Amino acid sequence: MRATTIHAPYDIRVENVPEPVVRLPTDAVVRVLRACICGSDLWAYRGEAPRQPGQRIGHEFLGVVEETGSEVDTVRRGDLVVAPFKWSDGVCDYCREGLTTSCEHGGFWGSVGYDGGQGEAVRVPFADGTLVALPKDAAGDDRLLSALVTLSDVLGTGHHAALGAGVRPGATVAVVGDGAVGLCAVLAARRLGAERIIALGRHRARTDLARRFGATDVVAERGEAAVEAVRALTRGRGAHAVVEAVGTEQSMQTAVRIARDGGAIGYVGVPHGSGTGLDLGVMFDRNIALRGGVAPVRAYIPELLPDVLDGTVDASPVFDLTVGLEGVPEGYKAMDERTALKVLVTA
Repeated sequence: MRATTIHAPYDIRVENVPEPVVRLPTDAVVRVLRACICGSDLWAYRGEAPRQPGQRIGHEFLGVVEETGSEVDTVRRGDLVVAPFKWSDGVCDYCREGLTTSCEHGGFWGSVGYDGGQGEAVRVPFADGTLVALPKDAAGDDRLLSALVTLSDVLGTGHHAALGAGVRPGATVAVVGDGAVGLCAVLAARRLGAERIIALGRHRARTDLARRFGATDVVAERGEAAVEAVRALTRGRGAHAVVEAVGTEQSMQTAVRIARDGGAIGYVGVPHGSGTGLDLGVMFDRNIALRGGVAPVRAYIPELLPDVLDGTVDASPVFDLTVGLEGVPEGYKAMDERTALKVLVTA
């Protein structure tokens, strides 16, 4: 079969690799219908996250079950399923507590020795704990498939950020970052009842989408100017809930400074760069909470799925470039050069 591999910085290839097969009775094999390129994939692409030459890549996908092991009970051949970006057994203490990303037997797609989501098919460990069945008739609806595949990562990650920030009905929310996760956090904040949503971003097409998703205000400045702008919009007090969806020192500093006293920051931007941007003394004095991390999206899919199916929540507009599998290298290039927000990969 064909699958995406990474060989060195900026060297993404689509190559022939062995077909996945069931190795353990808890496995399933899924034929991929939709996959994505994630902003976090770019850290490997740019050489900032180490990878072995020829390692698979990609962690967002949905598809149709082709084969299952003898112990798989929740899905069967022919089922349309979505996979979260990390597999999990569903039964360990962490999974039972909803923290599936800390599963004692879990792992990430594209890890050494495992398939990545940007390929024709994927072997799924712990299929019962990992896969979520979708309505079969969704397979014939291109728009719905695009919306459903966001459940594998970006929509659930935005939801995780909003929960970490303590978004609630009537709250003022500020979202730092206009990437796909930040935009999905805007969607999540609207869904959770926020009264005012301030999107911080400099790219007009993205901030226009933020408004479409529910942002009431846009701040295009950065650094001190951004802080002043948010303060001006909030009578000098800041936002009750702040989402940090970038991961740089500057973005975290901005998040702290625009948070209201007694507020919270939900952080989901993969940390990179020097330092943390956190002044614990300031956070202590102002009673600012910090929650977030790797989003346990598997735990959120059952809650979010009904709203995606009925169209209440539709994150599919984050995809502004669609490629076939052979076009994945160009998709990486487009995202790296910021000519694409998020790339959808079709079968």
